[in-house]
Amino acid sequence: MVEIQLDGQKVDVLEGSTIMHAAEKAGTYIPHFCYHKKLSIAANCRMCLVDVEKAPKPMPACATPVTQGMIVHTKNDKAIKAQKGVMEFLLINHPLDCPICDQGGECQLQDLAVGYGSSSSRYEEEKRVVLHKDVGPLVSMREMSRCIHCTRCVRFGQEVAGVMELGMSHRGEHAEIETFVGMSVDSELSGNMIDICPVGALTSKPFRYSARTWELSRRKSVSPHDSTGANLIIQVKANKVMRVVPLENEDVNECWLADRDRFSYEALNSHERLTSPMLKQGGEWKAVDWQTALEYVANGFKQIKADHGAKSIGMLASPHSTLEELYLATSLMRGLGSHNVDYRLRNAEFQTGAAIRWLGTSIASLSQLQCVLVVGSNLRKDHPLFAQRIRQATRKGCRLNVINSLGEMHTADAWAMPISNLLVAAPDAWAQSLADVAAAIATEKNVSPPVAGEATEAAKVIALSLLTGDRKAVLLGNAAAHHVNASSLLVLANWIGAQTGATVGYLTEAANTVGAQLAGALPGKDGLNADQMLNGELKAVILLNNEPEFDSAMGSKASAAIDAAQMVVTLSPFKANMEFSDVLLPIAPFTETPGTFVNAEGRVQSFHAVVKPLGDTRPAWKVLRVLANLLSLPGFDFESSQDVLRQIPGIDASYVSAEKLDNACSSTITVAKGATMPPAVASIYQLDSLVRRASSLQLTADARFIQTGSVPKLEQVLA
Repeated sequence: MVEIQLDGQKVDVLEGSTIMHAAEKAGTYIPHFCYHKKLSIAANCRMCLVDVEKAPKPMPACATPVTQGMIVHTKNDKAIKAQKGVMEFLLINHPLDCPICDQGGECQLQDLAVGYGSSSSRYEEEKRVVLHKDVGPLVSMREMSRCIHCTRCVRFGQEVAGVMELGMSHRGEHAEIETFVGMSVDSELSGNMIDICPVGALTSKPFRYSARTWELSRRKSVSPHDSTGANLIIQVKANKVMRVVPLENEDVNECWLADRDRFSYEALNSHERLTSPMLKQGGEWKAVDWQTALEYVANGFKQIKADHGAKSIGMLASPHSTLEELYLATSLMRGLGSHNVDYRLRNAEFQTGAAIRWLGTSIASLSQLQCVLVVGSNLRKDHPLFAQRIRQATRKGCRLNVINSLGEMHTADAWAMPISNLLVAAPDAWAQSLADVAAAIATEKNVSPPVAGEATEAAKVIALSLLTGDRKAVLLGNAAAHHVNASSLLVLANWIGAQTGATVGYLTEAANTVGAQLAGALPGKDGLNADQMLNGELKAVILLNNEPEFDSAMGSKASAAIDAAQMVVTLSPFKANMEFSDVLLPIAPFTETPGTFVNAEGRVQSFHAVVKPLGDTRPAWKVLRVLANLLSLPGFDFESSQDVLRQIPGIDASYVSAEKLDNACSSTITVAKGATMPPAVASIYQLDSLVRRASSLQLTADARFIQTGSVPKLEQVLA
């Protein structure tokens, strides 16, 4: 430790720390623009100049290392004069457009100009003008004359997103932040550049000129998309979601958001929202009241149960639904006497067991890994914030090993991080590839392998990588979880983990994949799984918050199979499944209902509604409760979502009970190749009904790639 004196106060900090770190520890604020706690030091704004005794001139606090006995003044005349001088230079070219700037009210430059700026300027020459740039549908660079060249956005791209999409060209007054060769900004984390920009140079294109920051109410929530469970601040005006920004949580999403977490709110206000119950009569849809719709459903279920038995009724539930909704959906089916309920719509193998599949470690620990093996995942697109953490680990020397099929989205460059070892194999050969790695480990440790394998050179280097270091993990991605041979992959991964000391876990696909297991949204004894239900084995189907054509392994074939049922009931916030449904019930999206999500590490995160339900929309837990009451099922007298949550066993404080989280698997290993379909994996902006209807996300390069099968040209992205 090093002791320094900061404004007369003694402060002990670690050797190698800077004056800025010492000030943060002492609770002293030093004005700054380019410094950010998650980015490298640039020291190019000079706003943090302080007076260091015996130094010939003011020193930048962010870049000056502390030394024993150093005496620092941050608020004396010398420091204040230096800071005011820097502010005068920064304001020389800054346009006076605060009244129309989206950053107004939350702008660092605006705030600091009050304390360090002057009421008039000595500068009389013309201000410089920087032409606007169009870099895609999410980030606006139309006011780059405001840029103060702090380079936060440049460093974010290099260090956090892993893609240097922005850079500074030219020098002096001609310097500009821009993309090169006319490229667009396509990172799946690009929206974070808006947050870290200290002025209004980078703003949100979907939010642009929609509201002033002081008009917005701020409410906490949780992302309903991937399994990170990113914490959100949802900003609301006139009962309408206007903007989404991150709520800092170091253990979950740090201070970052994926673009789908940030911009999917556009779907909440789309023209596709379902605002009243609808019945199909004579081939035409007609709006009805809730009483009519629910009585129609209840009577239909009673008739089908009487004619064909309870086993002819089934529920397909989305893992993006809340814990309360999934629990009530499961309870409703059990109450009817049916065990046909499943959330695993994209799976090709349907294991049974009481264990809950999870990440196998904490999310925060991903940043500290020394070695990791990722199987069957396009990590960067499937789980952008997990990828960001592993990217930070690779920057500190973590060895990243990958077993995957080779495609345009699975190359080392596409991962935006260095891959130490890449074992390319077709999906039907992944089990054999893992068996080969296991064989190489067995040879090194002189033990028996779990199954016959060949210690190929590619397998040996991965094995040796996993056998060195302390903090290690084997992570199975979405494609591995949905694989026809998923249980064999897990058994092999568990053996490798046991021999190398690595944790083993699933990245888990959806916001509530772990919660769906906790709620028991799985077939009971003799119950049909999702594949069987999607193959037309039911007379009545309830679709909870999903669209089988996009959310299931069967794709477009699911529509025809479900259409064969006598009654199809869709519970959705949107006008979905209209071609084969008989009833549409409008349920609230995550912003209009209280609920709970359980993320990949088993963290239980509850949230409240942030706006009132749109039209006649109702929370799904209420709809399911009333439907159960109409069916005369006992045990559905819940007054709130919290009452439902209290009925769900296995929650210990804010985590799933440790004894329930288990990735053990006792299945027989199968490694033989076969002509199998590729695992069903949703692309980044097709994951759920919200992102599919977010117009700006559907204009991104990632979305266009899926739509066209090729990387779009710039003019197509910007069109």
